[in-house]
Amino acid sequence: MPLALAPHSRPRPRPAAPPPRRTARLVRHPAALAWGLAAVFAALYVCVGANRHRRGLTKAYDLGIFEQAVRAYAHLRAPVVPLKGPGYHLLGDHFHPLIATLAPAYRVFPTPLTLVVAQALLMALAVVPLTRWAHEVAGPRVALLVGCVTGASWGIVRAAADDFHEIAFAVPLLAFAATALGRRRPLAAALWSLPLLLVKEDLGLTVAAVGLLIAWQARQDRRAPLPGLALAALGLAATALTVLVVLPAFNPSGGFDYWQQLDGGGRPSLWALPLRFGWPPVKWLLLFLLAATTGFLGLRSPLLLLCVPTLAWRLSSANPHYWGVSYHYSAVLMPIAVAALVDALRRSGARPGPSPTGAPCAPRAPLARPARRALAVSALVTAVTLPLYPLHEVVMPEAWSTSPRLAETRAMLRLIPDDATVAASNRLAAQLTDRAEVSLVCRQPVWPGPDWVVVDLRDPSVRAPCATADTARMLTLYQSYGYRRLVDQDGLLLLRLP
Repeated sequence: MPLALAPHSRPRPRPAAPPPRRTARLVRHPAALAWGLAAVFAALYVCVGANRHRRGLTKAYDLGIFEQAVRAYAHLRAPVVPLKGPGYHLLGDHFHPLIATLAPAYRVFPTPLTLVVAQALLMALAVVPLTRWAHEVAGPRVALLVGCVTGASWGIVRAAADDFHEIAFAVPLLAFAATALGRRRPLAAALWSLPLLLVKEDLGLTVAAVGLLIAWQARQDRRAPLPGLALAALGLAATALTVLVVLPAFNPSGGFDYWQQLDGGGRPSLWALPLRFGWPPVKWLLLFLLAATTGFLGLRSPLLLLCVPTLAWRLSSANPHYWGVSYHYSAVLMPIAVAALVDALRRSGARPGPSPTGAPCAPRAPLARPARRALAVSALVTAVTLPLYPLHEVVMPEAWSTSPRLAETRAMLRLIPDDATVAASNRLAAQLTDRAEVSLVCRQPVWPGPDWVVVDLRDPSVRAPCATADTARMLTLYQSYGYRRLVDQDGLLLLRLP
């Protein structure tokens, strides 16, 4: 009689395979993760930027200036910007012809919000290449973290929520170029970097840095470094040409307006020049935050050298606005910093997981402790700095309300007819540039003067670009010429030419 099998020896049915999880779907479709994150951040940037304009927080410097330029391009005219001065050609200020690509959209939607939305889309686009590269290097979870760090990084958030600036074009271009460098794709890196020559004159130096890294990689791979060196020479030549020839040709004074900000009005001695890079201490805060954004591990990546040209002119400048972590100047550093972090993760030994086509690959090795620590530091820096910048306004109810003073300001501006000539204070000017010819109230007008003068004396930005004393002097002058006060209420003034 055969012996019965012991209970523990009986074959057990194999459990059913677990249903595919969302993470597995993201592994197969990294593009969905990258573009989904980009769409989320684009929506956040649009909400904050458009709401800040609704609240009257945008300014003549710089949204009004760029709207006047794009408006001129949209009507096939030279970018003459009255806010910079009578007959001022904006290509004499900075070399940014790439903003002309916004002209068709502005022609269809002639509003400053067109520039705000365009900036949001451009800034959010930087999330895509960095997220996809992180997915290749370390998988979907790290890709999700890298995408969030990019979109919520302090430099990009500060710029995306502020007035429009030409560097909005540079942010995604640098993200794609740095990613191509990290992937050892020199042709793609060169092609993504070349449009930077049309964004701003100093970015030719960054193009030169891209070329030098391409040459260095070529030497490592036993290839000819000549293409990279040629790109570096082109970047240097483009910066020299624009600064020494093109900008002075369009500038009313026949020179480059920013030499004085770079040399402090004089030539520093050789011993004082190194001190300028490290003093005052706020410059160290800029460098610390940049390094912390890379989780400090990114300092090992040669990609971080792409930051050197921008940091060099900022830290050597006599303009304190360039040193700090406010304004829009750090936006171009963020995609480079995040790319350096991803490159450092790759160098730390992370192995690729399944390919986007579903082909099996070797199992992914867990990230080493330094890599995990770097990701934690980068995420922590992003979380700590996020409340300090305007993106948190999305969840602030008071940011979406309409104050009585804002209603009064709108009612006053509605008294100004379309196509009028207006002299305005800084923030009020940005509310009028889409329908009037606007200049700054503190500037000496070409007589006969403007039809209207409108000023908010409680605008904290009136100190720059217009000093309070200059505004008061011009208001006295306008009234001496017979301009009548139609509104004088709580610091809001509206004068009309009789």
